[in-house]
Amino acid sequence: MFIPLHDRNELKHIRMQYVTITLIVIDFVAWLAIGPVATEDFANAAILGLGYIPAIIFDYADLDPSLVIVPDEFTFVTYSFLHGDFMHLAMNMLFLWVFGDNVEDALGHFRFLVFYLLCAAAGALAHGLLDPASEAPLIGASGAISGVVAAYFLLHPKVRVWVLVLFRIPLPLPAAIPLAFWIGQQFFMFLADPGGGVSWSAHVGGIVAGLVLVVLLRRPGVPLFDRTIVTPRAVEHRERTPDETSPVAAGASKPAPHWGRPT
Repeated sequence: MFIPLHDRNELKHIRMQYVTITLIVIDFVAWLAIGPVATEDFANAAILGLGYIPAIIFDYADLDPSLVIVPDEFTFVTYSFLHGDFMHLAMNMLFLWVFGDNVEDALGHFRFLVFYLLCAAAGALAHGLLDPASEAPLIGASGAISGVVAAYFLLHPKVRVWVLVLFRIPLPLPAAIPLAFWIGQQFFMFLADPGGGVSWSAHVGGIVAGLVLVVLLRRPGVPLFDRTIVTPRAVEHRERTPDETSPVAAGASKPAPHWGRPT
């Protein structure tokens, strides 16, 4: 088990991660609204009205009309803004804070928002398909956060991330190590404990969606796996600027080397 603390990964395309910050604020406000400042009846009504209930989606049951807040289809997304307790919220938002900014940078503001909501929906769908008759409401951003983690894993596996290992040992590790471990853990728990108190299927659904969507939605030219893109302009510059230490630069008659691809 690890807790992400910080990564040294500068933004390249955006000035600030506005969508990531907004999502975190909304989640905290939603938690306050149904948590410390809410009555138990209000909190339960909000969870039933905004949480994702497979039995409602797959027509095994109907929600009391007095509890309906949004159309059933909207709960594929609204459930992800609700959390049962502060630690659940804090862990999800910490992952989003550390990894979300660079994924938003790679996709752009609008496409990152679409990406996040689609990962949340994929997590809900995976949860519902596993037990379509379940009447227990699913809440939490874990499906969407799983998609963000998977996207970061594809985009920046070589970036050093400070993580707290076993809740006590701070280590700077290449992102691929803790994130691969975390992703593997979600799949392992999904197979080992599919009906437990944590919806591992929602995590797996978010991971799969994140891996696919980041490839489709990233900005043109944004590489995967921390690769460096050599642009045509850079190649042209190399062709036209001889090495100052070469015989050509020193006035010798030797022809300049051809850096381009032979034809």
